[in-house]
Amino acid sequence: MMTTSGIFTDAVTLEKAEPEHFDLAFTAVTQPCPWPKAYGGDLVAAAAAAAMRSVTDGKVLHSMHSYFLRPADIGAQVRYEVELLRDGRGYSTRQVRGYQNGKPLYAALANFAAGEPGGSYRAELAGLANPEELPSSAEFLADRSGGTMTDESKAYWAGGRSFDMRHVPGPVYLAVEGAKVPHQAVWVKPFDPLRPVDGLTDAQRDLAALAYVCDYTILEPVLRVLDLPWARSGLVTASLDHAMWFHREGPVDDWLLYAQEAVAADSGRGLGYGRFFTREGLHLATVAQEGMIRAS
Repeated sequence: MMTTSGIFTDAVTLEKAEPEHFDLAFTAVTQPCPWPKAYGGDLVAAAAAAAMRSVTDGKVLHSMHSYFLRPADIGAQVRYEVELLRDGRGYSTRQVRGYQNGKPLYAALANFAAGEPGGSYRAELAGLANPEELPSSAEFLADRSGGTMTDESKAYWAGGRSFDMRHVPGPVYLAVEGAKVPHQAVWVKPFDPLRPVDGLTDAQRDLAALAYVCDYTILEPVLRVLDLPWARSGLVTASLDHAMWFHREGPVDDWLLYAQEAVAADSGRGLGYGRFFTREGLHLATVAQEGMIRAS
């Protein structure tokens, strides 16, 4: 069981390649997971890293909008092609497409801003239990079994995702722990300090880390209100589209509170919304994601 930040670091470590379709190209290898397809946040983070490596004038990634077109093979190379759509004085825009086996499987637009003086507002963070008072995923799962959970999936939930995750009011691994309400929160923190990533500044690496970790649990408030734990037999989920806004820089190596809510669920799809806060209440980023949810 890997309980280090190495899985995330490997996901966003890119190799430069010769472009076939657009202006720049990079390759990255999808990371291990116990499901039939690669983790969606792996693709978002690698695409964010590719887009950031194409912007060299100091502008900062402030938003990203993604579509997942096909499932990606696990442990296989994805080719990320970057198109330089616009480079203005205040903003720049990139299109990123991911290809595997000769077919597009991911597409995104990423926007960058130079920043300028203006007003400031940030959402308030409601008080919740401290992460140190909550069980880690490994502690919660230590003596539990059931449903479709295998030893491999148990190890992955416990420590195979680079980040410690602690749920309020409780996780939804084997059963929906706590009230079946359309909201929850997850404290997240890298198991080990994040390592440097070639081609990215530490601030850019931190943005990629938020993009990476956000997809693990963003559909969980939808699963919670529908009473659908991850280990339920017949449950199939998949990311469909994803939007993320980066509001300001902040520490990612410490605990972050990921406050989430279900927005809608119908016709085999669910929409989740989430916000990342530091322990001091600084609002770093906002996420919205729609996913397929099939429960036979």
